[in-house]
Amino acid sequence: MNNQKWRKAIQPKAIALAAVLVVSSASAVAQNLPDMGITSGDPWQADLFYENHTAKRESVGVSKFRNTLQSEMSKNLNDGWRFRGILRGTYDGVYDINDKEFGKNAGGAVQMGNASGPGADYVLTNVLGAPGLGPYATAMVPYGGGIGSTLAQALAGAQPTNTFVNNGVIPGGTSYAPWNQNSGLQILGAGWNNSNQTGGVGLAVPVRPCDYDSRGCKDFGGYGDKKKSELAMPEFNDRLDFIREAYVTKTFGMDAGQSTFLKVGKQQVVWGRTDLFRVLDVINPVDYSRNNIYDELQDIRIPMWIAQAEYRMGGSESMQDRNLSVVWNFDKFRPNNLGQGGTPNSILDAGNFFRAMSNCWDNGCTVANFAAAGFTTGNNPLTGMGTMGAGGPLGQGYGGLATNFGPGVIGIRNVDLPNWSLDNTQLGMKFEGVTQDGLSFSLNALTYRSQLPSLRGGKGATNAFTGAYQASNPYLIAFDVVYPRVNLLGGSMDFQVESLGAAMRLEGAYTSGEEFANTSRPELYSKNNVWRSVIGFDRPTFVPFISTERTVLFSGQMFYQHIFDHQLYQGLYGQYGMPDWKDNVIATLLMKAFLMNDRLSPEIIFARDFRAGANVAAPAVEWSATDNLKFKFGANYKFGPSQQQHQFDDARNANPFDPYTSIGQGVGQTTGLSNSEPLGRFRAGPIGTAFGQNEIFATMRYKF
Repeated sequence: MNNQKWRKAIQPKAIALAAVLVVSSASAVAQNLPDMGITSGDPWQADLFYENHTAKRESVGVSKFRNTLQSEMSKNLNDGWRFRGILRGTYDGVYDINDKEFGKNAGGAVQMGNASGPGADYVLTNVLGAPGLGPYATAMVPYGGGIGSTLAQALAGAQPTNTFVNNGVIPGGTSYAPWNQNSGLQILGAGWNNSNQTGGVGLAVPVRPCDYDSRGCKDFGGYGDKKKSELAMPEFNDRLDFIREAYVTKTFGMDAGQSTFLKVGKQQVVWGRTDLFRVLDVINPVDYSRNNIYDELQDIRIPMWIAQAEYRMGGSESMQDRNLSVVWNFDKFRPNNLGQGGTPNSILDAGNFFRAMSNCWDNGCTVANFAAAGFTTGNNPLTGMGTMGAGGPLGQGYGGLATNFGPGVIGIRNVDLPNWSLDNTQLGMKFEGVTQDGLSFSLNALTYRSQLPSLRGGKGATNAFTGAYQASNPYLIAFDVVYPRVNLLGGSMDFQVESLGAAMRLEGAYTSGEEFANTSRPELYSKNNVWRSVIGFDRPTFVPFISTERTVLFSGQMFYQHIFDHQLYQGLYGQYGMPDWKDNVIATLLMKAFLMNDRLSPEIIFARDFRAGANVAAPAVEWSATDNLKFKFGANYKFGPSQQQHQFDDARNANPFDPYTSIGQGVGQTTGLSNSEPLGRFRAGPIGTAFGQNEIFATMRYKF
């Protein structure tokens, strides 16, 4: 690797240096803070940590060079109050070290699928004696080189009249302005599917940071529109994310041994008893852009300004302990960070999908294999979508023609981020207790805004081929992003099973108000109730060939999700309706050993998404070289079946462009024409959409 790039990556810039000084000096300053009349005589307790996380990804190279400084401090204040704070600053040099993948030089020119071009051209020229498709007769065309405007123009090989601008010369010889050019692009989903090459819908996504390429940049709630410096140093923003924790606590004594505990400030509230996937633990949003699902939840939860009050009632005749707590998240709404298009981590490939669709709305775009060629294998012209002249049915390796859309036709139109108001705050209540025989349990209720976005389709847009604006377009793939209100009821328990020598964990939650993609609805979404649950166990077990002195920890979990009123139908070419599975199970298993007086700890984690057929294995070994210096080396490898498992209705022939995409039975009558994009990601899940992201990594953590 170029040494100059390494030097550039680790060279502190002005803002990075300021961030480092703020965090690294916090511990030293804390030791010498004056009491100022508000603190007790107890000294500040402060620790400072440095961590480097370097990862290398197959076919990509360096995917992370993250340097983190974290300061943890606490102090007893006057009148029984106690303060705790955590400051964290991060600088990820990957955007300089590997700028051809993730920085200012990322992406390039792309080719868009045009699978029906050769077959349609053959029918036109050799059967009908009509003008051929000319430049559109190839199976792939450059981005910006699709057909457009009207079917007649397309079949005549004419230059599209309703298209976006392009800086190159595309069929017809017309030069275009320099924005939305065929550069700085990647094919959406290319890391986990090849839909663009095999007749499926395909999109191109701009992948450079937004200060180098603003196409498709939108604020989805704290992400989606970030410059390179903001991506490299994500904590330093207008939400002050470098403050990981800053809260005060106090316990107020009451009669009969009861008390009230108060905790107010920026904090994480942990309701759940599970790891990796969340059931009850949904009060804080999660930053999946940091390292997908592979960092500990405590490191990727996004702290919020929250007030907690806990009434500690003590024991009773049937209970050892009882507590009733109220949680009020009064912070401005914040969704999960799903990653920005072009960054190393984008769970479900969602950040890339959002940016590609936003670019389509703002600037226009080429969609691969979208428009029907309009010919059957019998070489008879139809007005609707049929079977390609090349000899195969749509959805089975054959698609349509690459199609240009102008701005304001398809894509993500608007992001509806809730403003701060009392109605948009989140309120929860939990009762927890311990029975006389040692069973711990909780009952939970929460009303909150969904931290995952809903895409509501059927919005007003300009018809790409008539030029007319319609205030409402059923089945049109033009979306508004919203975050609906969700209500949750659930509970958890854990107990010992002495006969098995194991601790069991149970957790469940019923939610109402969640929204899911649904291609059987004119608005392309539906509102459904959901049940989620998990059963977990932890068992220390002697494994003689590993160690005869220390046990190996086996920790397993089974996550289950059921969607009520699930809609799924069989169309001419495949299923349509809701891509999310009606019932699904994800299982995880951790095996962790402790050797060399607990200084060496090898582990392996397995996870399987049963309906997606997607798997991941993550071996690692942690070595404590000293009490203050720790290293960890590991990898994660994903594997599973072919893409066929992840395909779902792409709704292209349900769009209101008759006869361009429908089959003659009217707009909105989808046939279930299926491919991986765009909805297959919901079937592939977070593991399946990361098939091309196998990595090896090393971390070093030092406590000063």
